[in-house]
Amino acid sequence: MQIKPLEDRVLVKPIESESKTASGLYLPDSAKEKPVRGTVVAAGPGKLLENGKRAEMSVKIGATVVYGKYAGSEVEIKGEKHLILRESELLGVLEG
Repeated sequence: MQIKPLEDRVLVKPIESESKTASGLYLPDSAKEKPVRGTVVAAGPGKLLENGKRAEMSVKIGATVVYGKYAGSEVEIKGEKHLILRESELLGVLEG
């Protein structure tokens, strides 16, 4: 199964946080925070403008992005959790 996002939406695979602290303690799943970083897996064609053209997406496939803790809608694809977010819900793109 493959998902192609519509309009200005992106499909993001969350990057899970470390399960071990800097001091070497292992954290249980209940103590972990929700991921706020992820990798763009797919992107829609862009928002349809009033003049009939599409706005170019500012993120590309493979980019690492930061998003709000409770942003987007969770979907499961091939047993893995993904998020579908609007481009406007993305807070930034990590570079370097």
